Amino acid sequence: MQGVLESRVASAGSGLTERQSAVLEQALRLLVDGGEKALTTAGVARAANCSKESLYKWFGDRDGLLSAMIGYQASKVRTLDVSAGALDAAALRRHLVAFATDLLDVLSGDVSLALNRLAIGQASREGSKLGHMLQERGRRQIGRRAGALLEAGRKARLLAFDDAEEAYGALYGLVVSDWHLRMLLGEEPSEMKRSFSRRAERAVDAFLTLYGKKE
Repeated sequence: MQGVLESRVASAGSGLTERQSAVLEQALRLLVDGGEKALTTAGVARAANCSKESLYKWFGDRDGLLSAMIGYQASKVRTLDVSAGALDAAALRRHLVAFATDLLDVLSGDVSLALNRLAIGQASREGSKLGHMLQERGRRQIGRRAGALLEAGRKARLLAFDDAEEAYGALYGLVVSDWHLRMLLGEEPSEMKRSFSRRAERAVDAFLTLYGKKE
């Protein structure tokens, strides 16, 4: 069935060149290793072996760089553009499990945890934009792409829901539960990571119980 599906990975990072992606990887690594103070234009340029002029040309100011970093990180959660006619129940479940597994892997990584902790630390700072960026370029960006898959499932008469955003919120909650907060608070993630595959499958099965169309 997988070979029959005419689908492609939908990625917010697909508009970046290989060089730009490599620069963003270096910027994210700087953030993880050195925190906010390490994330300077000069530091990123030095780590990525590029000029500050190139950074400004590609990403704009520091806020633009942060926004690009968040969007690039969010793009690692794969979603698929799938036509409704190419979907059956097994394929839909497979795509949802792949999405759930990617979501868990990305959110539990050092980069996402560092970005979220930085946003929490800046939440009370006047003029801080990071929390808003994480919502718009992170969770909502992922949600919009995942919503397209859910909509394809509805058009294929495999899912039944009135509000796509509400349905995605249910899926996200079932997948993420409270473990992300526990990691942000410093709980050792290794044990939780070992159960990601099972968690993803259980979350998707629970979602399909709630929203799967009954024949």
